[in-house]
Amino acid sequence: MAQTLPNIIILLGPPGSGKGTQAKLLSQKLGIPHISVGDLLRDHVARGTELGKQIKSTLDAGKLASDEMIVDTLFDRLAQPDCKAGYLLDGFPRRVSQAEILKKRLKASVHPLVVNIYVPDELIIKRASGRLTCKNCGHIQNSSLQPPKVPGKCDVCGGELYTRTDDQPEVVKTRLKVYYEQTAPVAEYYRAKGLLNQVDGTQPPEVVLNSILALVK
Repeated sequence: MAQTLPNIIILLGPPGSGKGTQAKLLSQKLGIPHISVGDLLRDHVARGTELGKQIKSTLDAGKLASDEMIVDTLFDRLAQPDCKAGYLLDGFPRRVSQAEILKKRLKASVHPLVVNIYVPDELIIKRASGRLTCKNCGHIQNSSLQPPKVPGKCDVCGGELYTRTDDQPEVVKTRLKVYYEQTAPVAEYYRAKGLLNQVDGTQPPEVVLNSILALVK
């Protein structure tokens, strides 16, 4: 698929598909910032910016931040110099309505590279249920896919490994249900526009990375 500079990459895929890992690897390889809209929203609230005050007021009222508010937060970040050569969006757009607003806000000449990382549900549940997180440094391992050299101890720093609450099988199934209801239609939206590229996320991370890089022109 032809890709013109700047490199704008949208990573899609269910929770546990490896989006976060690939986002970090791609950001380093391509020299473009990895942008998480959730982190941006939290940052604006923490800094007490005008936008942050609007977001906090909305959330305090028990409402969700509107699509327009989220996209405003995103474009405030995209205006910064480090985004000139491109950027990578992880976990955005989450809904078709957000994808439509994003399309309107981007220049007509800009065509993002949209990559959907496909992993079957049963493997996602297996990955999550075996995931071990270090309490000390946050390093992630897997009891079956990447078992620690010393049981219960992090390979990086030797800290204690534990299973997060949101990695329990029932919690993962609930997150997948929400994903299919709200976010999976975004992939179909881009597929209908001929912009969707699907990558097999069951492969090792370096193979997935090379598959994505092969799409970047």
